[in-house]
Amino acid sequence: MWIIRGFCWLLCVLCVLLPACTRVPTAVVTPPGGVISPPAAIKPLSPVGWEDIAGWERDDLRQALPPLLQSCTALQQRPAWTGLCRAAAALDGSDAAAVRTFFEEHFSPHRVRNGDGSDLGTMTGYYNPELHGSRTPSADYPCPLYGVPDDLLVVDLSSLYPELGDYRLRGRLVGRRVVPYWNRCEIDQGQEAVENRVLFWVADPVELFFLQVQGSGRILLDDGSCAMVQYGDQNGHPYRSIGKLLIDRGEMTPDQMSLQNIKIWARNHPEQVSSLLAENPSYVFFVEAPDGEDPPLGALGVPLTAQRSMAVDPRFVPLGVPVFLDTTWPGSEEPLQRLMLAQDTGGAIRGPVRADFFWGLGAQAGELAGRMKEPGRLWVLLPVQNTSEVSGDR
Repeated sequence: MWIIRGFCWLLCVLCVLLPACTRVPTAVVTPPGGVISPPAAIKPLSPVGWEDIAGWERDDLRQALPPLLQSCTALQQRPAWTGLCRAAAALDGSDAAAVRTFFEEHFSPHRVRNGDGSDLGTMTGYYNPELHGSRTPSADYPCPLYGVPDDLLVVDLSSLYPELGDYRLRGRLVGRRVVPYWNRCEIDQGQEAVENRVLFWVADPVELFFLQVQGSGRILLDDGSCAMVQYGDQNGHPYRSIGKLLIDRGEMTPDQMSLQNIKIWARNHPEQVSSLLAENPSYVFFVEAPDGEDPPLGALGVPLTAQRSMAVDPRFVPLGVPVFLDTTWPGSEEPLQRLMLAQDTGGAIRGPVRADFFWGLGAQAGELAGRMKEPGRLWVLLPVQNTSEVSGDR
């Protein structure tokens, strides 16, 4: 009985501590064939013809070849991918017809459907912010950007409780007890273990907050150099949307809600910024990339490509595969139809027909990402050797 009570306690703790919406990488275990089997109750992939993909003939598939080769660096040792990746590397990337023939011969398209059989979902966007900063604090750069604290514990329960999947329990030791790690408010008030791990100092707490939401970005240093920072870990507390809080408080309507309007609100209400940010207890810690000029890495462990990489839910869409997207440009009716690569994950990306479009680095990418929340459809392209593992009678 104590085992059952203990397991229930762990589930309760996980419900309190696990992040809900922050863009944090999800640990993914992929079988040798490269396809993750979805939960038995949902079979989201159904084979279709190339003619069934909206916009397939109009996309310039040459632009999808470089990110596919990035996926190959992570997948090429898997049997279904070895010959495919070798053929991709041998392609003349300037030959549009040859590239199209390659994709159509080496992959089989599958429509992605929700559990209720529908094929429409939500497509959002993300980007890598650029923040001005310094390695030393000053009046211009008062906000610390923290690395992973030494006292942050990460407990992997999957070997004992496989039903918990890839969940990780985070906390800290107090004597012999593991207790929840410090929340955002407590961290901002000062904790020695955290304060000893400052990587950079930046100018704006709101920009720092959105860097944590995005999960990676670039610091433009005052000496003219730059550094790339990427997700290192998270404090284990659930994410609470400050955008929803502002809507609930009547500060703006759902139609007005965007990253840009949150920043405008913060500039107009500086005295309320600290208390608003403290409403979200989740806190992300970073690591500095070895080369500040390198593009960010996604959950697949390969560099992301602006406007050709996307984040998906790996329970339904295997990491690394090409995915054709049919949606619209942010805030318009103009079609956005192109072949993407599933190379990242995110805490808020949950469900079969759900994706996060990577717009790239900087302010212009942020403008597009902040406005993107569009309906869309997805088609997964599986290596022909893998189709029997996920297709069949749907």
